[in-house]
Amino acid sequence: MVHGTGRRIRKATSAEGAGESGLAKLIELHALNSFGDMLITVALASTIFFSVPTGEARGRVSLYLLITMAPFALLAPVIGPLLDRLPHGRRAAMAMSMLARAVLAWTMAGVITGGGLALYPEALGVLVASKAYGVVRSVVVPRLLPSRLSLVKANSRVTLAGLLATGVAAGVGGLLHLIGPGWPLRGAFLVFVIGTLMAFHLPHAVDSAKGEQRALLHAEMHGEAHGERAPEDARAPKASLRTVGPSVILALRAMSALRWLVGFLVMFLAFLLREEPIGGLRPTLALGLVALAAGTGNALGSVLGSWLRTRGPEATVTAMLLLATGATAAAALWYGVVTVVLVAGVAGVAASLGKLSLDALIQRDVPEAVRTSAFARSETLLQLSWVAGGAVGILLPLNGVLGLSVAAGVVGLMLLWTVRTLFRVGLRRRPPAPRVA
Repeated sequence: MVHGTGRRIRKATSAEGAGESGLAKLIELHALNSFGDMLITVALASTIFFSVPTGEARGRVSLYLLITMAPFALLAPVIGPLLDRLPHGRRAAMAMSMLARAVLAWTMAGVITGGGLALYPEALGVLVASKAYGVVRSVVVPRLLPSRLSLVKANSRVTLAGLLATGVAAGVGGLLHLIGPGWPLRGAFLVFVIGTLMAFHLPHAVDSAKGEQRALLHAEMHGEAHGERAPEDARAPKASLRTVGPSVILALRAMSALRWLVGFLVMFLAFLLREEPIGGLRPTLALGLVALAAGTGNALGSVLGSWLRTRGPEATVTAMLLLATGATAAAALWYGVVTVVLVAGVAGVAASLGKLSLDALIQRDVPEAVRTSAFARSETLLQLSWVAGGAVGILLPLNGVLGLSVAAGVVGLMLLWTVRTLFRVGLRRRPPAPRVA
């Protein structure tokens, strides 16, 4: 049965040329990465959140945010440029992120029972290593893209594999936790050791930097909007992302708002539903429904992204922001079980499909010479947005109507900005003329 299941998984990941290009190996590696990250999440959640009273849990999570996410917010802008300087060492970078988490998971297994301060710096290390892996993965996908797949569909397949692995890992982590609080971390150690070895089995094309340059996050380069090319000596030598085009900037702003919303909902609803269950449901059941809705939404977004391909990515990401704004406003106006579950599911769909649309725009509008740099920097910005949303969610009073109203206001403002930009940019039906970075 195990052998047959393995063959079916390999057949699915290798379809449409993914096996020949090496994308299948990346899909399997990402599934393993998501599995290990979920085991660590289960261990931390059971110690920091579920094992103590609500008031103490809020203090612990606030401390977790302060010690882990605040320093990460300072480190994140460095991760992209640092990895961008290692174009020939991407497999090694992915392997090192796996190995670092393996060592930290084993170390955390010995101190997690007490939940002391020593746990938090180690959690910071896990977080930074995980996000560094995410940045490198986004950069690697275009290098392993089969000729029969679009970037949107390839990213959909990678994301969906990670989501399925996360769902399985949640159940495995729960069973391991029954043995002891440190056992999910020991399981994560084993998973990440295997992942370290798998990273070096990725194709050599992953480490190829042929034709790549670093570039600047600006919508246009001075003079380029009029068809002029800036002189060589007038270009800034610093690593940044230039000539990405206004459509990419539009999608990046919209996705930042959606990632902010996801981070906010994760932190805010986790405490709100534990302290004030809705609809007479038990806290664990309410949280389970919200988590299930969010996971289902993510998976649905990945499936829709594969079906939509690259049809109107500007309109798609704007529609996702509109959908998320409407669902959040509805949850604030008619606060209840149905609307809270709905906003979690919609946020999952919107964030997943919006990210795929952003990837499609980067593929379409950013010159190949700077495309990998664009992925690295956009991923870093999105992670920072999640951190900001989580911080707001933990600081707001636990009032459902108030919190969701604030969230609706923030994403609503970003929606207005995005729609204004969309009318100015318009929808491009054909790929733009190649530009030199």
